[in-house]
Amino acid sequence: MKILLREVLGTIILALAIFLLLQATVQSFIVVGSSMENNLQDRQRLLINKAVYAFHEPEWGDVIVFRSPNDEKTDFIKRIIALPGDTVEVEGEVVYVNGSPLDEPYIKNQPSYELSFRTIPDNNYFVLGDNRNNSNDSHNDWTVPRQNIIGKAWLSIWPPEQWGLVANYSLSEQLTTGALAGVYIYHY
Repeated sequence: MKILLREVLGTIILALAIFLLLQATVQSFIVVGSSMENNLQDRQRLLINKAVYAFHEPEWGDVIVFRSPNDEKTDFIKRIIALPGDTVEVEGEVVYVNGSPLDEPYIKNQPSYELSFRTIPDNNYFVLGDNRNNSNDSHNDWTVPRQNIIGKAWLSIWPPEQWGLVANYSLSEQLTTGALAGVYIYHY
């Protein structure tokens, strides 16, 4: 009887440890709305990696889930366009980061708005939805504080035809071909 009790107790403790580890590192998220179309669709289910930013800071092109800066009860999903200390502007349907135009193969359509030159504050991130003209994002004069970031979108798990890794693009993948020549990016 003692052996059986010990085995059951050991199994329960192991299951609890695995459950707590998963809760601390992975979260399910349902996309609501069309702000990330064509890449992410309304009602699509994703797994979010909550542990990744314990090992390194968020990067250009990461698709992140975060608490809204204006409503702590609402979670948003957007793409990081600029990091703390970067400059950003939108002019003539083109997004510029640190003076270089971005080639954005992931967007649904070019932005139909202008955004004046600005520097991203320390500990904040500038984010935009992939559906540029139908997204409540940083072009509306707000940024995402680091502490509001929940995690990085990692894996699409539903519906089955959309299974796979979420597309994230580094800055070097987004810089237009001409802009990349002679550009050195130093970020401290």
